[in-house]
Amino acid sequence: MINIPRWRELSLPGGARLWVTLASAGFLLAALVSHGRQLLQLSLDAQGWCWLLLGVGFSLLSLLANAAAWGVVLRWLGQQPRWGALVVLFLASNLRKYLPGGVWHLLARVRALQAQASPESPVQAPPMRTPQALVAVLLDPLLAAVAALALVPFGGWQAGLGLLCLLPLLVLLPRWLNPLMLRLEQQRARQLASRGLLDAAPEDLPAALPGYPWPPLLAELVFVLLRFAGFACCVQAFDLSFAIGWGGWLAGFALAWTSGLVVPGAPGGLGVFETVLLIRLAAVVPEAPLLAVVISYRLVSTLADLLGALTARADLAAVRNRRYC
Repeated sequence: MINIPRWRELSLPGGARLWVTLASAGFLLAALVSHGRQLLQLSLDAQGWCWLLLGVGFSLLSLLANAAAWGVVLRWLGQQPRWGALVVLFLASNLRKYLPGGVWHLLARVRALQAQASPESPVQAPPMRTPQALVAVLLDPLLAAVAALALVPFGGWQAGLGLLCLLPLLVLLPRWLNPLMLRLEQQRARQLASRGLLDAAPEDLPAALPGYPWPPLLAELVFVLLRFAGFACCVQAFDLSFAIGWGGWLAGFALAWTSGLVVPGAPGGLGVFETVLLIRLAAVVPEAPLLAVVISYRLVSTLADLLGALTARADLAAVRNRRYC
């Protein structure tokens, strides 16, 4: 009798996240070795540095737009956001996405939604139950990913990829979105509960979503476009806008950014975003300058994340000092 192996026995040692991270790092390292000499020959003039500085500004603005989009998600779910506290919480927790595990920023937001009312609470309503809080937090990146994929068709047909990337818009129909969010909520609740990070109640189901999420989807679209504006500044810094049309740059960025968001890998999409963008555009853009754009954008976006978190933490400290004085 032949024994059929179980899926767990077929799983990769260390998990898929480790192997995706190693593969992405290996690909990037090989690209850097191959084009290291060309990269060293590249230099930025004063105008190029100004473009990078502008990229930091757009990336920081995109974080504010992302926080506002999360507020729109909460309002769509029937909550009453406290916008100032919500933005501070979002920015202060955003830097935690770079920590190993990739869940700490989400966990901080779930706990804030579950906390008792205070000047730091992101919503005015009573504390949210675990399933509702998880749905409110998980819906934000899901809508951002769908919004980003909806921008891929601006790069043209792309052998059918442009049409394929529109299909996730259908997933947001209530008949599919409700069971998807239930599955994601239960999966994340079990994951956090197994680590002792969250007291989950599996029998407590989240409420049905109110319909097609047009308002938060449009808000997430603004966020992704501002994120692309920061990337476009890096493209301009190295005078690469002539290589392909802006529609092609937008399509490549949207696909790579979504991959970095949803593919299990290093925290913050580190490595996955860069690898997908290189694979997608290396055939039409000189690889050495493309590498320079990719590296500079990672530095620009990380600096914006750091500035946003530091500013938010300073505001949070000021609020606490006023409360206890």
